[in-house]
Amino acid sequence: MDLRTRIAGEIRRHGPMPFSRYMELCLYDPEQGYYSRTKEQFGKAGDFYTSSDVHAVFGRLLARQFDEMWRVLDAPPRLDIIELGPGRGLFAQDVLAWSRRKFPDFLQAIHYTLVESSSHLRVRLHERFPEAAGPGTSSGRGEGQGKLEILNSLDELSPPAGPAIVFANEFFDALPVEVIDPRGALRVGLEGGRFVESFAEPSPEELEFLNRYGIPPRTGRVEATLAAANCMRRICGLVRNGFLLAIDYGYTREELLAGRAANTVRAFRQHTISDSPYEAPGEQDITAHVNFTALREAGLAAGMEAGNILTQAQFLMGIGEANQFADAFEDVQLPQEHAKVALQLKNLVTPAGMGEVFQVLLMRRGVEKEQALQLSGMRYGRG
Repeated sequence: MDLRTRIAGEIRRHGPMPFSRYMELCLYDPEQGYYSRTKEQFGKAGDFYTSSDVHAVFGRLLARQFDEMWRVLDAPPRLDIIELGPGRGLFAQDVLAWSRRKFPDFLQAIHYTLVESSSHLRVRLHERFPEAAGPGTSSGRGEGQGKLEILNSLDELSPPAGPAIVFANEFFDALPVEVIDPRGALRVGLEGGRFVESFAEPSPEELEFLNRYGIPPRTGRVEATLAAANCMRRICGLVRNGFLLAIDYGYTREELLAGRAANTVRAFRQHTISDSPYEAPGEQDITAHVNFTALREAGLAAGMEAGNILTQAQFLMGIGEANQFADAFEDVQLPQEHAKVALQLKNLVTPAGMGEVFQVLLMRRGVEKEQALQLSGMRYGRG
């Protein structure tokens, strides 16, 4: 039985489902959801690129930033780095490899935890990091790498006893959203074997979310990113001392009010974007832009202190400016290689690539504001 048939069966049994439930099944069904499939999802052979797919410099720059954060936290003997939704582990691999070459003292302090809900991707992670421990076990140190652990879900994550950095790159955009239309809250029903849309009265929680962090759906659809906000509160509640760094494509409430972002649900398949999430359940990625105002407020509610929201271009330029992005070009020898790396770096930092589409949110706990603002990544986002 394919996923479309299973979703149709649930609709027949229980009636039209909230869009968030449909999105959850499409992405996370344990047998046939998009992230459970063995098909390649990332890079040229997949459906989309992440920053780590573009070039290793993304992980190298973040390794440099994490080292700065560690020093701001007084260089503790242990620093937990918790990465949410690591996929194949390219980012973690780049961070650890560059730390081994450039920041050996920092490397010795790292305890790196990868939290990945996809069983298929966890297999890929264990292949990439054979020394990594699973839930309830303890890993030793691989040569030149910090301690590694791979967890199935946030339920298995214990609050770090000491300083920590939580890192989430393109994690929140894949969490289920509610869609609110001028006609009501979107429901996915069934008619003649096809998925069709209907509408119900929005819940008080959805209306409150839009009132506080979004806009009313007077002229078009908007999303209530309740799952992302709830997840943010949960994650931030685990951090007693340290930072949370979230990078994703998204918007602030101010941008919504200015009419620059709305109706952002999209499906991705073979690097083609579609406005319809109903064409191939389980075979295409479904995402929605992240409401960074809601994320920040959720972090505040969990006891963290607000940091800046800036673009990926501002963030990466701040880190790379001091050494003129030597992290990107260190291994380059031939002129044609230099040109290729320059083009890849341009994709990460320019408006024509990922630079302006992606936003960065930094939050902190137990760190003074002025110390956080001294981080190189915040150089162009101090407001």
